[in-house]
Amino acid sequence: MHTLFTRGNAILAYTLSVSACLTFCCFLSTVFIDYRANATLNTVKVVVKNVPDYSASREKNDLGYLTFDLQTDLTPLFNWNVKQLFLYLTAEYQTENNDFNQVILWDKIVLRGDKAALDFKNMNTKYYFWDDGNGLRGNKNVTLTLSWNIIPNAGLLPSVNAHGSHTFAFPREYTSLRV
Repeated sequence: MHTLFTRGNAILAYTLSVSACLTFCCFLSTVFIDYRANATLNTVKVVVKNVPDYSASREKNDLGYLTFDLQTDLTPLFNWNVKQLFLYLTAEYQTENNDFNQVILWDKIVLRGDKAALDFKNMNTKYYFWDDGNGLRGNKNVTLTLSWNIIPNAGLLPSVNAHGSHTFAFPREYTSLRV
């Protein structure tokens, strides 16, 4: 006759196999969904300052300040397999020193059940917009893009870019005002 441990092991192995199969089926039911949405971005105020970098070099670097508007409806992205969205706003630009610069300026977590239709006006950035030199002043091709990571219950962690971006220019002169 089988011992209690043998029977317990068989039940546990069968339960784990069924759970793994169901989890894989749940993953397959949402893996091919297009998680892109439209986003409208706009800059309200754009200023650049030349401030000392408080590292060992003590050189002056550009620090950009901007406020932005953001409108998007992320409600259709939520289904039974999406726990939350991690939104982030990036600025991409080119300088003489670097062909490709990418800076995260703002982020937000939207949980399932939260209001996912976002309409932000005159928002400040959450993180500093530093450049490792003087590449922001007069830069005419800075592009803001909204992206998000989908945190699922089961499956992949896709990174998705929104439809729509906004390109703006920094002023040619540094500001001396407090921002």
